[in-house]
Amino acid sequence: MSFISVLFALLLEQARPLVRGNLIHAAMRAWVRWCTRSLDAGQPVHGWLAWGVAVGGPAAVALIIYWLLNYFVGWPLAVAWSALVLYTSLGFRQFSFHFTQIRDALADGDDALALRLLADWQQLETRDMPRSEMIGKVIEFSVLAAHRHVFGVLAWFSVLAAFGLGPTGAVVYRLGEFVARYWRHQSEAHHQPVSAALQKDALQAWAWMDWLPARVTAIGFAVVGNFEEAIDDWRRYAQRGSANADGVVLAATAGAVNIHLRGLDGRMSTQPASSVLPLEEDVCAERPQPELSHLATVVGLVWRTVVMWVVLLALLTLARLLG
Repeated sequence: MSFISVLFALLLEQARPLVRGNLIHAAMRAWVRWCTRSLDAGQPVHGWLAWGVAVGGPAAVALIIYWLLNYFVGWPLAVAWSALVLYTSLGFRQFSFHFTQIRDALADGDDALALRLLADWQQLETRDMPRSEMIGKVIEFSVLAAHRHVFGVLAWFSVLAAFGLGPTGAVVYRLGEFVARYWRHQSEAHHQPVSAALQKDALQAWAWMDWLPARVTAIGFAVVGNFEEAIDDWRRYAQRGSANADGVVLAATAGAVNIHLRGLDGRMSTQPASSVLPLEEDVCAERPQPELSHLATVVGLVWRTVVMWVVLLALLTLARLLG
């Protein structure tokens, strides 16, 4: 009953989004910090051990509770548990808040405020950034946030739920992304020592985990957007070699809405820096520069993809029930 869980989770996330610094996310950060202090000894084997415990521990707890509810209480409570875990894993409203603030500032003609909001959101140097480049960065960060907080979560949840693993996929994907980003940030900010081995293993694990979801998101954008241009941009980007998941999503976005996106550099991407390729060389350089109206186009693209996901899961659930 993945469809029911997804539907309830999306509705709950829209009605009562989790605020920043909520108890659940704070507990996960505390758990990851404990794993770092207790298991990170600097060797490659310790890096994988710390990553496995940090990601696998909460996933195992979610799975055990799901199985206990499903086999000893009843499937309705198991579905409710899956919806609750999925709700805590999604983050649609957590990034859309920043997007809305920046869009409103741009609509009011206050580019200085929009630059400050973008800098605060992504800790990005925005001094002397042209308006079109700023809008492009807002689109890039928003699309990648939608992928990591919504579509990637739904992809992993749906696949593993089909094998009877309940909400495990959502937990693994979200924690996999979080630990890669968190450990890298902690090391760069010197808040907590994190070994190079642990950072490398976390980034590598995330690159593996995001390979398929990124391409599912790209296909979704192509289906609900300009299909031929999205696929063509994706193909041209992939032909350059070492194409990473972030670049695939952004290339498909550029084609789907017919705009020029520069792509992320190694500092801005969650992917390993050695695998990051910019988009602007030959993928979409001939396209129009991003404008304010393109923000609304991207919002429509994301929401149409969400609806497509819900309809697809509903059809799969109906086919399973009838079969």
